[in-house]
Amino acid sequence: MGRRAGTLALTVAGGIPTLAAMVVHLKPDTESRLRDLCAATGRAPEDLVEEAMSGYLAELAQTRKMLDDRYDEIKSGRVKPIDGEEAFKRIRSKSDQRR
Repeated sequence: MGRRAGTLALTVAGGIPTLAAMVVHLKPDTESRLRDLCAATGRAPEDLVEEAMSGYLAELAQTRKMLDDRYDEIKSGRVKPIDGEEAFKRIRSKSDQRR
């Protein structure tokens, strides 16, 4: 793993032919936590970062789809928006009923 101070190489030479080498700059605290996790699990930093990014991007895509679907439902009139204050009243009411 090639490394300059404050950088972490995430690709291995001879890896995926269509992907150029990528360097991710991490804050010292984040890099330290990543290195600690690598030491504790015996896994390579690039594997942990790949797994984390893959999960993050999947979650982001799912959230984006949910928001797009909700927007389409509101725009089409299938769902009516609720005033923010009304939403908080409903939440407080349900909370009070459970007590």
